[in-house]
Amino acid sequence: MKRITVLGGGSWGTAVAMSLASKGIEVHLWDIDREHTRSMIEERENKKFLPGAPFPETLQVDMEEEEAVKGSDVVIFAVPAQFFRSALEAAVPLLKKEMIVVNVAKGIEIGSLCRLSEIAGSMIPENPYVVVSGPSHAEEVCKGMPTTLVAASRDRAVAEEIQDLFISDVLRVYTNDDVVGVELGGALKNIIALGAGICDGLGYGDNAKAALMTRGLAEIKRLGAAMGADPMTFSGLSGIGDLIVTCTSMHSRNRRCGIMIGEGIDTKTAIENVGMVVEGIYTCQAAYEMAKKYKVEMPIVTGIYQIINENKNAADAVRELMTRKRKHESEPDFITRNSL
Repeated sequence: MKRITVLGGGSWGTAVAMSLASKGIEVHLWDIDREHTRSMIEERENKKFLPGAPFPETLQVDMEEEEAVKGSDVVIFAVPAQFFRSALEAAVPLLKKEMIVVNVAKGIEIGSLCRLSEIAGSMIPENPYVVVSGPSHAEEVCKGMPTTLVAASRDRAVAEEIQDLFISDVLRVYTNDDVVGVELGGALKNIIALGAGICDGLGYGDNAKAALMTRGLAEIKRLGAAMGADPMTFSGLSGIGDLIVTCTSMHSRNRRCGIMIGEGIDTKTAIENVGMVVEGIYTCQAAYEMAKKYKVEMPIVTGIYQIINENKNAADAVRELMTRKRKHESEPDFITRNSL
């Protein structure tokens, strides 16, 4: 038995805490919003984000971060990607070097264009670090519905330790050593989910969504390859798995936000209507800049960026994507084969 801390009482952080606690593990949950934390203590459930899902007995909610972290073996960060740096900075004085740090957020820091493992590497280089990702809506995990995840770390033994910690009869966990690929897949699929929602909002059908997902995955793979990721990772849970669930489910806040944008609602209002952080909005800006930095062609990401940030008409953006210069589906492979 281990003592586990989850920092972040949003929907996913709470679902992770509940899943671990349901195994009889001592889990401590903390959130920076004191009113929200107090509500969870009093109600024994997260009425704000996961109403109707009572906490297991072994899940304890703490008012103070120090009390939550003290004596834990594993500290799980479940805060929005854009707040990961500040959350980690606040926790550093509380972290012992032997504590395993796990991150379950999905995103890229705007401005620095850092992946979250890069932020952790610069601030807590001696702590073992694992990223957990995959197709996992909190609304289903908290109810014990079957789910699969991937735990990625450069240290296989540490990844396997987190695999053993998370795994249960309803939660299957695989391991991977491609931290770059797992992080990029989990982050970039949110952009494509925004696009899928925009297609839905415009009234387009299944054909358009299938095309968007497939060609969006091709763009993710291209950027991933340029950044040193293993292309095979994007065929796994953190790639196509997470892409499918986020582009097709109404649990997806990115898809819901995209639907409203496609219907003509401005981006700011759409985000406010979702009522939670829409990571794809931030990741889209970061990916647009990364595409230029690594000289990678990402027309879908560019189109979504223009819709969100430059008020481009969504239907016009789709029309431009459809009328681009014709090309082979696997252009690099085609060129290689025909040059032999």
